Amino acid sequence: MTDNRNTILAVILSGLVLIAWQYFYNVPAMEKQRAQQQAQTELQKANPQPTASATPGATPQAGSTTPTTAPGANQQAQPTVSRDAAIAASPRVKIDTPRLAGSISLKGGRIDDLALLQFRETVDPKSPPIILYSPSGTAEPYYAEFGWVAATGVTSKMPDAQTVWQQDGSGSLTPATPVVLKWDNGEGLTFRRTISVDDHYLFTIKDDVSNVGNAPVTLYPFALISRHGTPQVSGYYILHEGLIGYLDGLQEYAYKKIDEAKSVSFKATNGWLGMTDKYWASALLPDTSAQLQARFSSNLNGNVHTYQTDYLLDPVTVAIGGTATANARLFAGAKEAGVVGVFPFAGLGGYNKALGLNHFDLLIDWGWFYFITKPMFLGLDFFYRFFGNFGISILLVTVIVKLLFFPLANKSYASMAKMKSIQPQLQALKERYPDDKVKQQQEMMEIYRKEKINPVAGCLPVVIQIPVFFSLYKVLFVTIEMRHAPFFGWIKDLSSPDPTNIFTLFGLIPFDPTTLPLFGHYLHLGIWPLIMGITMWFQMKLNPTPPDPTQQIIFNWMPLIFTFMLAGFPAGLVIYWAWNNTLSVLQQSFIMRRNGVKVELFDNIRNVFKKKVTTEAT
Repeated sequence: MTDNRNTILAVILSGLVLIAWQYFYNVPAMEKQRAQQQAQTELQKANPQPTASATPGATPQAGSTTPTTAPGANQQAQPTVSRDAAIAASPRVKIDTPRLAGSISLKGGRIDDLALLQFRETVDPKSPPIILYSPSGTAEPYYAEFGWVAATGVTSKMPDAQTVWQQDGSGSLTPATPVVLKWDNGEGLTFRRTISVDDHYLFTIKDDVSNVGNAPVTLYPFALISRHGTPQVSGYYILHEGLIGYLDGLQEYAYKKIDEAKSVSFKATNGWLGMTDKYWASALLPDTSAQLQARFSSNLNGNVHTYQTDYLLDPVTVAIGGTATANARLFAGAKEAGVVGVFPFAGLGGYNKALGLNHFDLLIDWGWFYFITKPMFLGLDFFYRFFGNFGISILLVTVIVKLLFFPLANKSYASMAKMKSIQPQLQALKERYPDDKVKQQQEMMEIYRKEKINPVAGCLPVVIQIPVFFSLYKVLFVTIEMRHAPFFGWIKDLSSPDPTNIFTLFGLIPFDPTTLPLFGHYLHLGIWPLIMGITMWFQMKLNPTPPDPTQQIIFNWMPLIFTFMLAGFPAGLVIYWAWNNTLSVLQQSFIMRRNGVKVELFDNIRNVFKKKVTTEAT
């Protein structure tokens, strides 16, 4: 009975973790997301978006020549227009790469129109591509801007958001053909910007300024990423979405957090900063040797927040007849592990190694348990390279995890087998000391000592499974490689729940039960969750039916509870759990036979149906 008690304890603990996770995080997060989406829609209808960017860089000290205003800082908000209309309103240079499509606005010289061609809004390959950047004046402006800010006391005109640059030459921006923009301020300063892009998501910006005026000019190079309106986020505790950077350590500010702080400044070397969504990101990557005055900020214009990450570099003085140069880089795209630089292998270091960046792999939120999560992803990706299917990778990694922990599980299951073999002795103790619980426990411990049985060993298989479960959940949730990754049949996206539903007769009834209040989110029960529940029931029935009625109720209802709880989880996680249950049944059966204990799985299943027949006959 003690082995049953230990198993029940482990199962209950696992269930409590999952129930707490669902109740305190998943359900509130979904409700929060719906509310935010509705509020944001109404907010965008009622309030036009601002078009100005705030001052880049840190707050200046008294007596400093650090600039206190930025180009376009005092512009007024404009009425919201469609994205196509905003793009057509200014002259542009086309961006044309294998992964990116969009344009650079000659008005302001901003990179403010960008779509990710290899990623679609849905699993349908004909659905629209993901839109990353949008110009000012649209419902959700999001862009990157680069340039110079004049030091205090300098009266020369600087290029700003209203400046119309001229393209030197013609043609589109491609990986093979950079573009050059020029602007003359009419006061002796000529600005020249060269923009290049690689075949992934990296823009390189070189800003030159030449001085043919009658006095030296001191300027500060700056770069910024601006985002107007609070973005819709997933709202999950395990995922960071918002402002991010590595500035003397990893800095993460959710939108709500930076709204409260207003502005946070940093001084750092070899840093980077930007904004991250679940799968996409935009980050400024200055030279690794540059001394940065960096800042995260949130400014309120009416009812709309403008979020910004920016930096100022050390000032440069452009002598008469001289030229100054500033270099900047921009990452704008999908957080692909191989591109960002997650892999430690030669040739696969991505931007992190190629550019000598400081922990750029942390752009992907691996979480506190990255030492488990990252190896899990690396294992899945390794098998994906051979089989081209992440579902198969999950099955193979599950087998490897089973093999790695086989010695521990073997010891645990062997101990459970011994526990079954001494059940007659334990039952005899109850009959011998029916009213003396203390004496029962003393005699039980003596039997355990003689038989060399660890009564808590039965908890180990479930305890081992918990960190693996959550690491796989994290990988499925945060990595873009899992997004829209198919398995077989009806599973087109391993990172989303099984799309089938028994409550709609798998699509025959045109009704969505998940929209029902209170318990609707539990009514998404697909085929794979059912398979998982059946395999879990088999695993429960591998052990003899416990004599205690309460224990019987727990054993009988636990598979059903887990079936409904896991139904809303990513399909890849449910497939893993079902496969792990199957392997556990096989493994435990093998170990029980080897220890001379009868495998009672089919006997217990037959007894269930016999009891039902007997009850109905009565």
